Amino acid sequence: MITRIRDVRKAKGLTLEEVAARCVPPTTAQTIGRLETGTRTVSVKWLNRLAAALDVAAADLVDLPDSASVPVVALLTLDGAAAPTRPMTLVPPPVPAGALGIRVQATLGDYRAGDELWCEQVGPDRFARALNRDIVAPRPGGRFMFGRLIEQDGDTLRILPPGAGQRQVVITRAPWIAVPVRLIRGL
Repeated sequence: MITRIRDVRKAKGLTLEEVAARCVPPTTAQTIGRLETGTRTVSVKWLNRLAAALDVAAADLVDLPDSASVPVVALLTLDGAAAPTRPMTLVPPPVPAGALGIRVQATLGDYRAGDELWCEQVGPDRFARALNRDIVAPRPGGRFMFGRLIEQDGDTLRILPPGAGQRQVVITRAPWIAVPVRLIRGL
C-alpha cells in the first residue's frame, strides 16, 4: 500500500517528533519515519493512530489514484505574505460518506452566488446539535427549506430563512436535515 503520511505531515508543517508525540500512545520519530518510507508495514491500526495524530481521516493517508495536492507558495501572517521555510502542500478535503450538496445560485444572507456547501445529513436524534446553525430540511412535494434552525420542540423545527424581514417556517416530523460542514467559494 502506498501512503501519503509524509505528504500530509509536511502539509501540516509537523516534524516526525511532533507526530510521534501526538500519537496515542506516543511513539518514536524513528517509527513514524519507517511508516512513512514503507520500511515498516502500515496496518489499519497504525493508519487510524496516525490519522488522529495528524487530525485527518485515515483515507487521507492512503495514496489513491488521481489524488492531488497543492503546493503552498506563501503563508499569510499579520506581517504580510512570507515564503514557507520548508515545502508544504494543501491536501484537498475528502468527500465524506453520505455527503449532500447545496449550490447557491443567488446571493442570500452570508452566501454568494456560486458558493457550494457540503453538508452532513443527520437524523432526528441529532437535530439538537444543529441549533443556531444553517440547515436544509425536506418538505412535502420534493421541496426544501433552508435557513437557521432556531428551535426544536419534539418533532417540530422552527427555521428562520436568511435575509431581513423573513418569517420563521415550522416543519414537523422531518426525517432528516443537512448541516453545512464545508463552504467552497471561488474568488
